[in-house]
Amino acid sequence: MKQIILTALMASSLMASSFTLQSNDLEGQLNKKQEFNGFGCTGKNMSPELHWTDAPKGTKSFAITVYDPDAPTGSGWWHWLVVNLPKSTKNISSDASAQSKLPKGAVETMTDYGTASFGGACPPKGDKDHAYVFTVYALDVEKLDANEKSDSALVGYMINQHVLEKATMLSYYGRDK
Repeated sequence: MKQIILTALMASSLMASSFTLQSNDLEGQLNKKQEFNGFGCTGKNMSPELHWTDAPKGTKSFAITVYDPDAPTGSGWWHWLVVNLPKSTKNISSDASAQSKLPKGAVETMTDYGTASFGGACPPKGDKDHAYVFTVYALDVEKLDANEKSDSALVGYMINQHVLEKATMLSYYGRDK
């Protein structure tokens, strides 16, 4: 009986998490502001405003990733990776990547565009709408050993070794046929 009660309490505490990611710029769909400018796309390539609440106890820093699992690469496409956001960070302003408005100490690492900055959506013409997974991670370390040349797979590995909890938003984008 004690085991059943303990299991129920643990499950309810895991489900009670309220770590939440939101954006005033994204409403389920990306737009021309978040579309890449290149590869045949003509958007403004602006990183969206993001804000989060109720990070778990023990959070020492945050990381942000934007990933397209629908990219026709066999391994998806990393659009943005930011690590070493101080634990006091609660939001990122619109176009923070291009305007260097990330908090002091934050590091943008290499994306699949080959740059250490936000790279907007640019699905192939005629393809289905792609999902874009925006995730903020609460980490148990103040800093990851990453720099602007760090590869996305390595950064993903480092994040996953230190994640306390994550909050995710999903948005979609497709180009005219």
